[in-house]
Amino acid sequence: MRPRGIAILGSTGSIGTATLRVIARHADQFHVVALTAFGNATLLREQTASTHPRYVGIVTPGGDADRAWATGAECLVEAATRPDVDVVVNAVVGAAGLQATLAALRAGKRVALANKESLVIGGEFVLRACREGRGGGELVPVDSEHSAIMQCIGARPESEVSRLILTASGGPFREWDAERIAKATVQDALNHPTWTMGRKITVDSATLANKALEVIEAHYLFDVPYDRIDVVVHPQSIIHSFVEFVDGSVLAQLGFPTMELPILYALTHPGRVADAPAHRFDPAAASPLTFEPVDVGRFPSLALGIQAGRTGGVAPAVFNGANEQAVCLFLTGAIGFPDVPRAIESALGALSGLAAESIDDVVAADAAARLHVTELFRER
Repeated sequence: MRPRGIAILGSTGSIGTATLRVIARHADQFHVVALTAFGNATLLREQTASTHPRYVGIVTPGGDADRAWATGAECLVEAATRPDVDVVVNAVVGAAGLQATLAALRAGKRVALANKESLVIGGEFVLRACREGRGGGELVPVDSEHSAIMQCIGARPESEVSRLILTASGGPFREWDAERIAKATVQDALNHPTWTMGRKITVDSATLANKALEVIEAHYLFDVPYDRIDVVVHPQSIIHSFVEFVDGSVLAQLGFPTMELPILYALTHPGRVADAPAHRFDPAAASPLTFEPVDVGRFPSLALGIQAGRTGGVAPAVFNGANEQAVCLFLTGAIGFPDVPRAIESALGALSGLAAESIDDVVAADAAARLHVTELFRER
């Protein structure tokens, strides 16, 4: 059997580079067909030299991009829909990944989804594209929490699932009081205790907005109502999620915090291939495993996001757009850490009532939320 062709959207980010490491260990199973990056031409050139893809694209080329590369946002869709691509690893950050997810599913591809915003913004439309594609279109999560849930559920019917419990590390501010959190710097927020990730998702982990996005994603992926999806703080990041079944049994998926395992499983699901992890799981070394309730008073972004999911319509898109813009402003030093949830709350209050009858509606709501946040802090 020929190796499966892989397109990696966002190849220069943390998920993209981890995917390339996984593929390098399994060259008999997979080969890189297409790579795209946002703007890191230097690393993209190195990746191209080592993997020899047939298609290379860069969204914002700048002056150091190769003239042979495709350019502009459309390169994401072009890479995702190539006939020689079997699996699309969507590791694009933010709302920019939505159109590629839709196009890949419509073209009958497996989408290994690390771009959780695709489901947050356009959940119903993404699921429809999966159902109505050319055949073979498939959505497999890359997030460690959702990969864990998929592995725990296996082939069991949805009617046997009682509850999902997503774990959160608690981020760098888990033990900080509200007064100290209010003074947190960008460097403080980027100092994640257990995971190495990109800057945006690391800040999302500090606010717990990332966990809200994951709750919304879990709702769509596993068709579980919001009142049966819980979040618990688990500082060690060893248990990635729990699934409780209707008979009271609970299954959990465990492993040291590395994204390479869920990436590999997304490529091979439902089968598994032998791999050589960095270190084998050692229960004694992982102990003790502890759990704490989430303090939504100190981390309001979590409750805001879950409520947006419950509200439905354009509210999840507004939450996502407001959060992305606020995080961008925070990373540049334009606003403080507590301004992130304040911006989200303001945008949700102003824009959540807009219609969501088409994908254009939710994309417009996402854009309107970004503009709202920009205007909110324009006088600073």
